[in-house]
Amino acid sequence: MTPSPAAGASSGSEAQPAASAGETWELRLYVIGRSPKCVRAITNLQRVCEDYLPGRYHIEVIDLLENPRLAADDQIMAVPTLIKKLPPPIRKIVGDLSDHERLLVGIDLRPGDHATG
Repeated sequence: MTPSPAAGASSGSEAQPAASAGETWELRLYVIGRSPKCVRAITNLQRVCEDYLPGRYHIEVIDLLENPRLAADDQIMAVPTLIKKLPPPIRKIVGDLSDHERLLVGIDLRPGDHATG
């Protein structure tokens, strides 16, 4: 499951994201099946990306029921786990991503950053 970037726009802010405006964010979300916690993580991640990174992100959802060997690549010990691959540095966040402020800080966006446009 690879959601496409959505063109959602929010109110502008003076703050800028940590990455340059043209940079694409590569995010990998590890889940196990369609558990409520994993479904919430997918929904929360999509919402934040649409609000803060419209047109500048790629989400790869990896279901460990289908590909259990992939957990070793990123040393996954719990699910759901989000890995921010790009832009550097690589970051990991465990949980359903419902704490949007923690998610934003975890992927190096400040809570005041919103897309303009």
